[in-house]
Amino acid sequence: MFNQDIVKPENLVYKKTDVLTDKIMHYCPGCGHGTTHRIIAEVIEEMGIQDKAICIAPVGCSVLAYNYFEVDSLGAAHGRAPALATAIQRLNPDHHTFTYQGDGDLAAIGTAETIHACNRGENIVIIFINNGIYGMTGGQMAPTTLIGMQTATSPYGRTVELNGYPLQITELLAQLPGTYFVTRQSVHTSAAVRKAKKAVRQAFENQKNKKGTSFVEVVSNCNSGWKMTAPKANEWMVENMFVKYPIGDIKVDGEIVQK
Repeated sequence: MFNQDIVKPENLVYKKTDVLTDKIMHYCPGCGHGTTHRIIAEVIEEMGIQDKAICIAPVGCSVLAYNYFEVDSLGAAHGRAPALATAIQRLNPDHHTFTYQGDGDLAAIGTAETIHACNRGENIVIIFINNGIYGMTGGQMAPTTLIGMQTATSPYGRTVELNGYPLQITELLAQLPGTYFVTRQSVHTSAAVRKAKKAVRQAFENQKNKKGTSFVEVVSNCNSGWKMTAPKANEWMVENMFVKYPIGDIKVDGEIVQK
């Protein structure tokens, strides 16, 4: 086994952040959750806010997020993470409370909590993982499932007539006066990871300066739910998900920059 402790400091290229625990993640190989966890943890370490960071874990694939972040953490009822984060941040205004939610949690059962927390401009950071499917519970259709996309509950593909349109909740939230920073990123390539990390850092910096709600969407694959290999799922994501959910900043410093 490789022991990074014996590597001379001048030769060390990368060291796992201490904000991540040593517990083995339960996420499927190739999923974007693990990478997103890493960049959040690295930002917390680089900003020196580990003792003031509070993670709100929801219900969904990331229900065990509290096992992986070496920070204070709480579990919220399905969809209620923004409401819990609101209470915690108001009681601890000098802390950095963030939620980590999937599309089924945030954009379905938690739609009301998400919209109202953002509309109030709560000084919280919301990390939103969008893979267009309910990954943990069997691959059912989610609000973000694309038209024509096959899932366990839309085996012939989602249709507008039966299921309505995919919900672009990030664009919706950008219209609210309480959101200060709204962006959509991905973590499927090294370059994308660097941009996503920069966005997460910006979100926490905004919170430090009490600017209101910062919302970071990460479009991710779900190779197990999509029934694809991880490389194929990444290709499909770029060719299909990015068309409906284009990557880039949507709102910066309280102003819409992408329409």
